[in-house]
Amino acid sequence: MPEKITRRRFHQAGTTLAFGLAALQTQTSGARILGANDRIRTAFIGTANRGRQLIGAFSKSPDMELAALCDVDSAVLEQAWENAGQKPIKEHDFRDILARDDIDAVVLATPDHWHAWQTVAACRAGKDVYVEKPLSTTVKEGRAMVEAARKYDRIVQVGTHRRSGAIFRKMAELGVDQKVGKTTVARCWHKGNMFPNGIGRAKPTTPPENLDWDLWLGPQSRDYQENIAPYKFRWWNQFSSQIANNGVHFIDLIRWYWNETAPASVCAMGGVFAVDDDRTIPDTMSVCYQFASGRLLLFDQFEANGNPMMATDEKYQELGYFEMRGTQGTCYFYDHRCLIKPEKPGQFQEKGPRAPEEEIRSGDLPNGNLDITAQHAQNFFDCIRTRQKPNADVEEGHRSTTMSLIANISLAVERRLEWDAQKEEFIGDEEANRYLSYEYREPWKLEV
Repeated sequence: MPEKITRRRFHQAGTTLAFGLAALQTQTSGARILGANDRIRTAFIGTANRGRQLIGAFSKSPDMELAALCDVDSAVLEQAWENAGQKPIKEHDFRDILARDDIDAVVLATPDHWHAWQTVAACRAGKDVYVEKPLSTTVKEGRAMVEAARKYDRIVQVGTHRRSGAIFRKMAELGVDQKVGKTTVARCWHKGNMFPNGIGRAKPTTPPENLDWDLWLGPQSRDYQENIAPYKFRWWNQFSSQIANNGVHFIDLIRWYWNETAPASVCAMGGVFAVDDDRTIPDTMSVCYQFASGRLLLFDQFEANGNPMMATDEKYQELGYFEMRGTQGTCYFYDHRCLIKPEKPGQFQEKGPRAPEEEIRSGDLPNGNLDITAQHAQNFFDCIRTRQKPNADVEEGHRSTTMSLIANISLAVERRLEWDAQKEEFIGDEEANRYLSYEYREPWKLEV
């Protein structure tokens, strides 16, 4: 039988977000005054997997000085330090990084459940922040992060890096609806065949000596298992989800192109239907968001089948990893091209051409062949100097992450939910609203 994703498994840690005395007792400090020729001293907190990728991308900028590395896994930290072109400061505890006056900016590539606390604390300590997506694990955490960025006048760039990609910025400039008519449906997805064993099964055990499991957990609480850390936490709803991890990239772009703040309603269905592992997120899931403007955004998560979502042809192979369907044509998006396929008139309509077929390639655009993550990093550094909002400002990251989080809540309570974007709560549903926050484990408190 399919495994029901219960509320208890959805968030085991409680139902209220605690705002109180922060464990890190720091006062707001002024950021170091940067001269025109000063490099921005940057610390990376989290140096495995995505952290290593970000170090490489950020190092392409002449504005960065790699100042410090930090990780709760001593083996991972030592490897990152050995691979660094220079020998930066090494720290085990990120609080020691935030306490330093010689750090200008921090890059957070930590597990999702750490993003809120570390971002708020970094802003309070006078650091500018690049924080990986998803922004937060709860809606109230995300709003606290926005408030901290504004209160302490900090630049906070979210790692939805495609907002800095040439092809995506060009399509925002051109306007998708200008190309293909009113787009009433957009589809995006996360897929890959993890059948039969997925992340595997494991029992609680003693963590390895090189991993500080207590500090890895931070505000959360549970026993160590080998199929949680370092990366498999993304299949545990206590820490993450795949709609938040991967789906948020494309949800963010679609929301941007539609100039929408938030949907009016959401409905998610799914469960563990095929994969036999310890996961607490679905292997099969379908989400429908409806906007008051008359549009649907559909997200599908398929982890028991990885075949292409779109029809294929000899020239284009798979027609994109998200699509936007308009009255005159459809846009199919890749990282480095957008393909526009024209619509054919349907029943009772006059025959004749609609949108012309067109391919827009990033290689034909200024800076189109550059590394997108490196461009996103450069935008972050530019905004540190100008104090202008970055391409993926924290408010935008919060709104897009919220869409993924409310889908998970709809799945947990097993019904369609109406969303009030101004109040950031569900309309008339106390049970669903209890998922908007959770109680942090002592001594961790979130204080803006």
